[in-house]
Amino acid sequence: MPDDKEIKYWIGFTRVPGIGKVRLSLLKAHFGSLASAWKAPRPELLKAGLDAGATDSLVACRPGIDLEKDLSLVEKYKIKVITFESPDYPALLKETHDYPAVLYVRGELAAVDADSVAVVGTRKATSYGKQVTEDIVGNLALNGITIISGLARGIDTIAHRAALEAGGRTIAVFACGLDIVYPPENLKLAKDIIERGALVSEHPLGIKPKPENFPRRNRIMSGLCRGVLVVESGEKSGALITVSFALDQNREVFAVPGSILSGMSRGPNRLIQEGAKLVRNHLDILDELRLPVVARQIEMQDALTPIGNESIIIKYISEEPAHIDEICRASGLDTSTVVSCLAIMELNGLVRQTGGMTYTLNSRLK
Repeated sequence: MPDDKEIKYWIGFTRVPGIGKVRLSLLKAHFGSLASAWKAPRPELLKAGLDAGATDSLVACRPGIDLEKDLSLVEKYKIKVITFESPDYPALLKETHDYPAVLYVRGELAAVDADSVAVVGTRKATSYGKQVTEDIVGNLALNGITIISGLARGIDTIAHRAALEAGGRTIAVFACGLDIVYPPENLKLAKDIIERGALVSEHPLGIKPKPENFPRRNRIMSGLCRGVLVVESGEKSGALITVSFALDQNREVFAVPGSILSGMSRGPNRLIQEGAKLVRNHLDILDELRLPVVARQIEMQDALTPIGNESIIIKYISEEPAHIDEICRASGLDTSTVVSCLAIMELNGLVRQTGGMTYTLNSRLK
């Protein structure tokens, strides 16, 4: 927590509707400090350049805001308060026209987060969407790309977990205060993200996840990244709101194609029609963003070369799920041999079980 007497006033002003970075700049320029502005009477606030609506909002809200309590809670939750005047404020986000005056951060924002991709999609991911997200995100994380998403159910959750499982960094942007994890079943995931990334919000503690907060949250997700990847979404979804912000912010838009028969692929398929970059794998994203492929990925492939019966079995496994019975028939090996080999191959990261005794090749080795 910075030793800054002004921090509690920054926090206080984020609780006042209608006061953003433009009006905060006016107040600081007129009064010299936010502390003086916070205590100023209505006539002086009007002289500073606040309009009547913003002035009335501030005058009405101030008595109900306990600055010392807010400061104590921020310290309790080990939250960093990063103002738009701070050198720690994310440079990419500050390039956008509607960036927040204050960011609340649990965990750490790092310089490497400048190379980041936001991953968005439906809350009702299909098995295809889950597999594609895990494959692409895992490989991006292996290549040092920070994954940004919103901790929502579905694609967001899958993306965060895939980044962490690959040993990468990930950032979750909240639509509420950082003392509230939404959805609540992602509490453990949120704790893991704090250890290898950050939770970020523009909202002070105690603010609940109201429906109107989510679209505004999406502009931060797209503002923090170099490109937005849409995996699965309907034709009307929050993921497409993020895309809209991304286009306004001059960010790249990527989309994973899907079946024309799937309602969950209508969003990305339409985006591709409209000019979004079609993504088959992580390399399409790295190429578009002009980022190099990390050598350690090639080293991992060499280290996990299948041997013996594994080299026979892997010939009959691809990105399409294959049932164990099919693998036995195709390879000519007995069931017990195939089962034991697949168990070892899964532990070594060569294959993944997708449920129902079906297996796919780990895309990081394709």
